[in-house]
Amino acid sequence: MIEERMDWPNSAKMALSIVVNVEEGSEMTVARGDRGMEPVDELGIHIKSPIRNYGNESNYLYGIKAGAPRIIKLLKNYEIMASWTVAAMSLENHPEIAAAIAEMGHEPVSHGYRWVHQFKMDEEKEREFIRKAVTSIEKTTGTRPYGWLSRYFHTDNTRRLLIEEGFAYHMDDYSGDIPFWDKETVAEKPIAIVPYQLDSNDMKMWTDPAMTPQQWLDYAKHNFDQIYREGEEGNPKMMSLGLHLRIIGRPGRIWAFEEFLKHVRSKKDVWVTTRHQIAQHLAKVDPL
Repeated sequence: MIEERMDWPNSAKMALSIVVNVEEGSEMTVARGDRGMEPVDELGIHIKSPIRNYGNESNYLYGIKAGAPRIIKLLKNYEIMASWTVAAMSLENHPEIAAAIAEMGHEPVSHGYRWVHQFKMDEEKEREFIRKAVTSIEKTTGTRPYGWLSRYFHTDNTRRLLIEEGFAYHMDDYSGDIPFWDKETVAEKPIAIVPYQLDSNDMKMWTDPAMTPQQWLDYAKHNFDQIYREGEEGNPKMMSLGLHLRIIGRPGRIWAFEEFLKHVRSKKDVWVTTRHQIAQHLAKVDPL
């Protein structure tokens, strides 16, 4: 079996993609016309009734008010380029986050118009959902998104619709450690697939059983070190690290992110980049 590999710019031993998810301000709530409360809650409490969960809503707001400034400060201090998977409504409700993304020159990635499931949408409703997100994100950040991440589930139509709507890559994929082409969905117009990772996502500190910040840091560093080692051996790959404002942005967790960044910056030949740049690099080294 041939080990997968990708030659990165300047002979980098690996590529690192930091992904900052912005879902706060678009999560489910009856206040936005939803049938019930947001089920993703650090307390793990979800009641299937048409009532508001004010406590969880305030926990999400913490990500905007306190979490985002800490994350942005670290990204600036360590000169890290990130891809921000943003729910468009989140930026509409919190334009200061959109302004920060634009000011840093980072990449906005579409996480849908809202942070809601799209798997029940028919084709036309999903097309509208995709288009509305693009229009909104371009308006708030000044840049149209070229990548897409669903709220985990997507439909049989999603990838084809993304191609039709001018997206360069799709990241709803967990199948490997290098980007590749999907040449089957629309044969005459392939789309780049830039895989994501769930195992190193800070959501692991919310799930039950949850990792402690130290366990999460250890795991993330081991992940990084293994990919780096394989690059030294001649098989370069990429690593993704997923973050959330309301999770890693807490004072008891943010230190773990900084320790990870210190570890990254202690290594040579690491291409810290955006997912769009990774997709563009794929087109250079594996042209269609």
